[in-house]
Amino acid sequence: MDASAVSSLPLSTGPGAPTFRDAVAAWLRDFQRRLCEQLEAADGGATFQSDAWQHGSGGGGLSRVIQGGQVLEKGGVNFSAVWGEMSEQAARVLLMPNPNYFATGVSVVQHPRSPMVPISHMNVRYFEAGNGEAWFGGGIDLTPIYVDEQQARWFHEQLKAVCDQHNPAYYPRFRQWADDYFFLPHRQETRGVGGIFFDRLTVGKDGTREELFAFIQAVGNVFGPTYTELMRQNRDLPFGEAQVQWHMLRRARYAEFNLAFDRGTRFGLETGGRTESILMSLPPRCEWHYDQRPAPGSAEEATQQWLRKGVQWVENRS
Repeated sequence: MDASAVSSLPLSTGPGAPTFRDAVAAWLRDFQRRLCEQLEAADGGATFQSDAWQHGSGGGGLSRVIQGGQVLEKGGVNFSAVWGEMSEQAARVLLMPNPNYFATGVSVVQHPRSPMVPISHMNVRYFEAGNGEAWFGGGIDLTPIYVDEQQARWFHEQLKAVCDQHNPAYYPRFRQWADDYFFLPHRQETRGVGGIFFDRLTVGKDGTREELFAFIQAVGNVFGPTYTELMRQNRDLPFGEAQVQWHMLRRARYAEFNLAFDRGTRFGLETGGRTESILMSLPPRCEWHYDQRPAPGSAEEATQQWLRKGVQWVENRS
């Protein structure tokens, strides 16, 4: 795609001077560009393909996907800024106070080639409803195929540092929220080692729009340096067929969550979003085998034991 096509993506949502929503969307689109550059440099073997698209009711987005890299087998960094009116049923399902909406955000999922490099997810977003309510949401979580305790603690330390700069109550609250959200109830296991998750940080109730915008900017900005460092530390670790099989199982768990429980997937499908961009989060390959369980005493069983709620990765060092 040429630069003119990318620059033609809609950011202004109406006539007149730029609005706050325009400023948020502009920052998010630039953040997408910066993050893709960081991930390309860390991978060293592939570049992101760009695909601009228009939404049926208003706005559009830019999907950027990397495939066949040295580290990243498949990954996406998607930007969107869309608006319109959803059905009454969709508004009820999504707990929208009004069917008219504006939504902008960047959604990131990276699926590495090696089972020794964790899967990663990040999302930051801004919503406005037709009744004037506005809120921010987002989060970062990590899904190691094999949990390295030291790396998991370091990952949480990076997130806690960002949260503490804005509100010391954020990290414990959002860490617990992540445990509860990134959870497969039919498996009774967390998707990975958690992270932070927050939804509906409402302008006026939870802070000014400037304060909340500054927080999601900080969350977005910490993702690139944190995840690329984990890529660097793990990319050259050896692995064999047993690790590949465990990788395929853990990817299948990831797919189960995204298809059955992920709110972003639901929102995109309920509002007529672009299917290819919505399902970008799914891994390129995964497998389901009947009653596949880790062997007693194995590294796989050790990882399975970490996949539970309530691990205090930072506060209590337990």
